[in-house]
Amino acid sequence: MAQLKQRRSENESGNFYVDQSCIDCDTCRWMAPEVFKRAGEQSAVYHQPSNETEQLRAMQALLSCPTASIGTLEKPKDIKSIHQSFPILIADNVYHCGYHSESSFAAASYFIQRQDGNILIDSPRFAPPLVKRLEELGGIRYLYLTHRDDVADHQKFRDHFGCDRILHVDDLTAETQSVEIKLSGFEDIQFAPDILIIPVPGHSKGHTVLLYNHKFLFTGDHLAWSSQLNQLYAFRRYCWYSWSEQIDSMKKLVNYAFEWVLPGHGHRHSADSITMQKQMQECVSWMTQN
Repeated sequence: MAQLKQRRSENESGNFYVDQSCIDCDTCRWMAPEVFKRAGEQSAVYHQPSNETEQLRAMQALLSCPTASIGTLEKPKDIKSIHQSFPILIADNVYHCGYHSESSFAAASYFIQRQDGNILIDSPRFAPPLVKRLEELGGIRYLYLTHRDDVADHQKFRDHFGCDRILHVDDLTAETQSVEIKLSGFEDIQFAPDILIIPVPGHSKGHTVLLYNHKFLFTGDHLAWSSQLNQLYAFRRYCWYSWSEQIDSMKKLVNYAFEWVLPGHGHRHSADSITMQKQMQECVSWMTQN
């Protein structure tokens, strides 16, 4: 719970504020960029919400903050409706779950609603309001984990929904040894007609990405959009396994058609498939020079 006595001085005066417990995860800044910005090495409010859309996004960021570092001076009157706004529709039948987990350093989690079984991608917090909404949307058939870092409350989701968890054997840890579906090797896996799992070692040895319907690429910590560089990029500083293999994995992705990059960390991005392929080539060029 955010503490008013720990309110950062960088906040603009008004109802919303960020306190000193902020871990600089960037969640609020990409969920409500018109309200939050980076000040020093933490987030702060630079513009108080001035319309219903800004108010909604600021409240969604408040509920998604993994450390509960965002607070309000006034008790929210519409908190129930804000909870019910999750998961947040991105496009088609793909949603952002919100409720980011501190144990995954605020990695974003996604939800695909599909006739052949809904898929939760990486794990958010096991928050009761989100769990209820996922039940209303048909539950969870599979919990796909891109890599070892962003597993958060995977066991609680397994216990509640009875979903089969999916993770590559090279990213298993003591915490995830019991996952139901263990991927292996480095060849693509056609998991379902609309689901292709692509091994992309680099950030971690067993990192994989999921391509849904030849349109949505869920990239974990492999690929994201940088608003500062204005391009697709990879996290060189946070490459735990092999930068050279991550470059090779990125070259591999140039050959796939998709229109959305939906990462665990970093900003999401959309473009037509031709533009995306060009941007992927630029990403590879950037990586080879860094």
